[in-house]
Amino acid sequence: MSDQPSLEDVKAWDGYRVDDLTGQGVARVEGLFLDGESGQPTWILVKLGRFGKVVPISIRECAAAAGRIWTPYDREVIRNAPAVDPALPLNREQEQQVLDYYGIPETVGRGAELKDRTPGSTTANPLTA
Repeated sequence: MSDQPSLEDVKAWDGYRVDDLTGQGVARVEGLFLDGESGQPTWILVKLGRFGKVVPISIRECAAAAGRIWTPYDREVIRNAPAVDPALPLNREQEQQVLDYYGIPETVGRGAELKDRTPGSTTANPLTA
């Protein structure tokens, strides 16, 4: 998706249901990561079930309306995504692992933003209240 939503828009997504493109409910939005340099939203954090793991989904891959988020990934892709701790920052390597999992290349979007960052550096921080 080409337009990056604003931080204020994305903050409102907390608790939204996350659907795949077939409309099947997959998860709920549980948090947000911001870029470590710009402070712009980069990842929504979704929780899979009541006691499930938390996984990131690129904000650029989402569309939101009417209390829902749509993602191009099906339920199994999201379930098998790398889990993250929503309270801890991500470093470049962790983000690259997630990008690789979703097939997002280093030449576009978040992949291009991370390409020149220092290995081991913090690249995304959890949104704190």
